[in-house]
Amino acid sequence: MLPFKRNKTANETANETGFFSKLRAGLKRTGSGLGQLFSGRQSIDADLLEELETHLLMADVGIEATTQIIDDLTARLKRNQINDPDSLRTALREDMLAILEPVAQPLVIPQQKQPFVILTVGINGAGKTTTIGKLAAKLKQDGHRVVLAAGDTFRAAAVEQLKVWGERTDIPVISQPTGSDSASVVFDSHQSAIARGADVLIADTAGRLHTQANLMDELRKIARVLGKQDENAPHEVLLVLDAGTGQNALAQAEQFSEAVNVSGFVLTKLDGTAKGGVIFAIAKRFGIPVRFIGIGEGVEDLRTFNAEAFVDALLDVSATEKNAS
Repeated sequence: MLPFKRNKTANETANETGFFSKLRAGLKRTGSGLGQLFSGRQSIDADLLEELETHLLMADVGIEATTQIIDDLTARLKRNQINDPDSLRTALREDMLAILEPVAQPLVIPQQKQPFVILTVGINGAGKTTTIGKLAAKLKQDGHRVVLAAGDTFRAAAVEQLKVWGERTDIPVISQPTGSDSASVVFDSHQSAIARGADVLIADTAGRLHTQANLMDELRKIARVLGKQDENAPHEVLLVLDAGTGQNALAQAEQFSEAVNVSGFVLTKLDGTAKGGVIFAIAKRFGIPVRFIGIGEGVEDLRTFNAEAFVDALLDVSATEKNAS
C-alpha cells in the first residue's frame, strides 16, 4: 500500500514551513485569546478555567469535547499534576491532541485497486470542487494517473470549474451536458478510468443540501451504480465541510453519513473563521478520519491533516516551547 506521502524536497519543506505559518495566522480568529489566555498569570483559579471553557465553546469545539477537556484539566488540578498556567497550557495541548490524533489518518491509495474511486460530497459553497482540483493535482504529483468525473450536473459552473482544473493539471475530465443524470456521468467516468488504466477516479457530485431527501437519494444511486461495477466502490467517500459553518457542519456530517458511508472529512476555509474548533466536535462525535485541511486557494493550501501542527498553531505554541517541554 502506498501512503499519500513521499520524501520531501527542499522546496516542499519550505512550503510546509510556510503552510504552518499560514495555518497559525489562519487560526488566530479561532484561537483568539486562547494562546494568550495564560500569559501574565501567576496562578490557576476558577476564573481562568471558566474563561478557557468559554473560549473553547466560542470556537465551536462543542459541548462534548469541551466537557472532556475541562473535566480532565480539573481532575489534574485536584491531583496536583498541574500547578501553574504554563503547565495548564501544556495539559490543554495534550488533551486536544488526545481528541484529534486518533482521526489524523492520511488518505491511502492501495496499489491493487485500480481505479481507486473517491466520491466527493458536500453542500454548495463548502469548497468541494476546488478541493477535488487540488487533490487531483497532488495525486498526480505523487505519480498517480487520475481521472475526474464532473458529476455535479446541476450546475454548469461546477462542470466548467472542474474542466479548468483538468486543463491546468492536464488531467482528463469526463462530463455530460448540464441536467444529465449524475450517476450516468460517474458510470461513464469509471469505465473511462478503467480503459485509461487510471489509478484514481475522483467524482464530483451536486452541492446537495443535506435537508433535501431527493438529492441524498441521488447520492445513494451513484454509490449503487459504482458498486455494480466494483463491489468495493466507492473506496473513499470524502465529505468536504466549510469550517465557517461551525456546529452546522455536525448536522451535515450526520445526514451525509446516513446517505453514504462517509470515510473521511476535508475541512476547508480554516483561514478565515473563528469556528475552526469544530474539528474537535467532529472528531469527538464521529471518530471518522480527517484526511485534509484547507486554508487557501492554492494547490499547496490543501494538506494532509496533522493533529500536532493544528493544535500548536491554534495555541500558538512555538517549536522552542515544544522542545523545552
